[in-house]
Amino acid sequence: MPTRPLASTPWETDLDAHPRQRVSTLLRAAEGLLAEAGIANPAPDASSLLAHAWGIETQTLSRRRLFDEEVPAEVAGDFARLCERRRQRVPLQHLTGTAHFRHLELSVGPGVFVPRPETELLVTEVLEELKSRAEGAAPLVIDLCSGSGAISLSLASEHPGVRVIGVERERTALEWSRINLERTHLGESSVDFVEGDATTFADDTPALHGSADVVVTNPPYVPDAAVPRDAEVREHDPAAALYGGSTGLEIPAQIILQAESLLRPGGFFIMEHSEEQGAGARELIASTASLRQAATFPDYTGRDRYTVARRMTETSR
Repeated sequence: MPTRPLASTPWETDLDAHPRQRVSTLLRAAEGLLAEAGIANPAPDASSLLAHAWGIETQTLSRRRLFDEEVPAEVAGDFARLCERRRQRVPLQHLTGTAHFRHLELSVGPGVFVPRPETELLVTEVLEELKSRAEGAAPLVIDLCSGSGAISLSLASEHPGVRVIGVERERTALEWSRINLERTHLGESSVDFVEGDATTFADDTPALHGSADVVVTNPPYVPDAAVPRDAEVREHDPAAALYGGSTGLEIPAQIILQAESLLRPGGFFIMEHSEEQGAGARELIASTASLRQAATFPDYTGRDRYTVARRMTETSR
């Protein structure tokens, strides 16, 4: 669908163009233009971008919209430029520099996978597992394909005393995770982000064999030929975080074997995957020597989203 060019300052709208723009006028114009571009959530995106351009919280923007305050010309100009980039399908999180994940505000940008709300469910599952453990030594969690650090940092900040190792191969993503580590209060917990390949990490670190209480992973699982429909994903999420092989499960299959080596007997494994891959994930787990009790669970929309298992002794069937 053809779209109109987005003006800089003053904003070109169907209303009278005027240097003194009001919050409601700017937001209505932006919402319409973003909707024309196919943006799924034009209203919250427009609000987030105007708040970011103004350097205020969205709650403050809501109050200013209620009183229909005047927007400074330089803020309106910055907002217009941000909306033009959003209309070109640059991810909202890249424009604001922030992705919300559970209670965290993570720094994100080009070169790192933007964390998704459904991945929060993996954190919930792991927290329940950690709470069920008997008191003793600090539990160890290994997060394979740690990306921005969303899972690792959420676990460390929500479960006192946990030790987390986040493993990430891509150096740019690793830099983002370390930035997020610096700004996250961990209390009694600790997180160490290390450069490593999730498909060989156990092979490369034999000292960690049988040491992990939990291995969690959100691996690349998109089939190589299944190019994502959304331009934000297709053009801006790093390919290394998306594509998992011809069926999408080739890389996850390797990671499952690494997780098996890293887990102690009784340890807990959890992996995110697509809605079509639950059965395949369970088959891969069943083919290992010691991972058992595989079960698949849905996300917020009722679609299969992650599979869990537990490491038994190697003779257990």
